[in-house]
Amino acid sequence: MNKMTDPDFYYTIEKPSVAEFKERGSKFIAYSFPIAVADDFKKNLQQLKKGHPKAVHHCFAYRIGTGGNNFRSGDDGEPSGSAGKPILGQIDSKQLTNTLVIVVRYFGGTLLGVPGLINAYKTSAALALQLAPVVQKQVEVEHTIQFDYTQMNEVMMVLKQYQCTVINQEMQLFCSIKAGIPKRSLQDVLYHLKELQQITVERSV
Repeated sequence: MNKMTDPDFYYTIEKPSVAEFKERGSKFIAYSFPIAVADDFKKNLQQLKKGHPKAVHHCFAYRIGTGGNNFRSGDDGEPSGSAGKPILGQIDSKQLTNTLVIVVRYFGGTLLGVPGLINAYKTSAALALQLAPVVQKQVEVEHTIQFDYTQMNEVMMVLKQYQCTVINQEMQLFCSIKAGIPKRSLQDVLYHLKELQQITVERSV
């Protein structure tokens, strides 16, 4: 079965990896990262630019979410389509999401041409992703749950039972929790939460 056709699960990489590829004097260093939001991409790119200030190009691609339309790629001065798209192609060939690959290039003085660049960026990204363990994760839908502090135990029991992720929480006399609820268990979780008295559950924007 195609990994991306299962609406309840998705595949991503478990941890970052790095790989190096050399082609006719140029050095390509590929970094892969698991990410959740676009800000993660910006932070990683800034860090790599600081770590490789003499590199001439920092090309990238990422895909986020399971809708299929949240992705971006960039050539950073390389000929159009010669870097970002080949990198994204490797992410997609492995049917991954929530994954970022950045390839840092040090120019070696020999022109590779567009076909050579495409192959170099494709190979670099593939090498990095080969070193990154792939994991299956549940698709989650974010909801905000508001309740009285006295109901804390009951609410947390439901979230724990269905393996929900607590994203953030405010615990005062009146509490608020933003939780990622597994899509496959969403109706059950909402049912059990709404069975409790004076609890408000709303889908997060």
